[in-house]
Amino acid sequence: EQVLLTLLIPLLLTAVLVAEPFIQVDSGSRVDFVVPGVLALAVTSAAFTGLAIATGFERKYGVLKRLGATALPRSVLLLGKTGAVLCIELLQLVLIGALGFAMGWRPTGGAGAALSTVLLVVVGTAAFAGLGLLLAGTLRAEATLAAANLAWFLLLFFGGVLFPLSKFPAGLAEVLQFLPTAALAEGFRGVLRDGGGLPVQSLLTLA
Repeated sequence: EQVLLTLLIPLLLTAVLVAEPFIQVDSGSRVDFVVPGVLALAVTSAAFTGLAIATGFERKYGVLKRLGATALPRSVLLLGKTGAVLCIELLQLVLIGALGFAMGWRPTGGAGAALSTVLLVVVGTAAFAGLGLLLAGTLRAEATLAAANLAWFLLLFFGGVLFPLSKFPAGLAEVLQFLPTAALAEGFRGVLRDGGGLPVQSLLTLA
């Protein structure tokens, strides 16, 4: 399930959305819109949905309680979980980027764009990991499983991944832009498609 969520679905979405004209983008090519959006979805999958579900069942089976009885500081546990997610995301970025490149994606910008992208990934991961751990620490494991998957689907459709926010009514779009997935997707597009500078609004929203 984790492999399906974090790798197979993002790769499949990239291939299908680029190859088939299901969506109409406002500017630029479809691949330049799709790849940054799927990268944001990949971060969501790993740092929020996958982490929330895994931690929820670790809590249910007593794993976290046993770790709490050791000398391991809580901050190190949180950093360790976030670091593990970053390793998964590195694999996601490489595979999705390679598939996008094979389908004609050419990101803009040089070292500055790369630095902004890394910063977006790190801040986005921290934001989603915090939300995922909050969910796992609040609900029972089964409820976490359902809620995390439901949130993933809602963010897929309303978080600027499948459709540009401009396709929604103006009032709704104003609200949706503050969703973490929308902030991350628009930040990626601003850097990798439009060649913009540091995406301050996206970073502030994620923070």
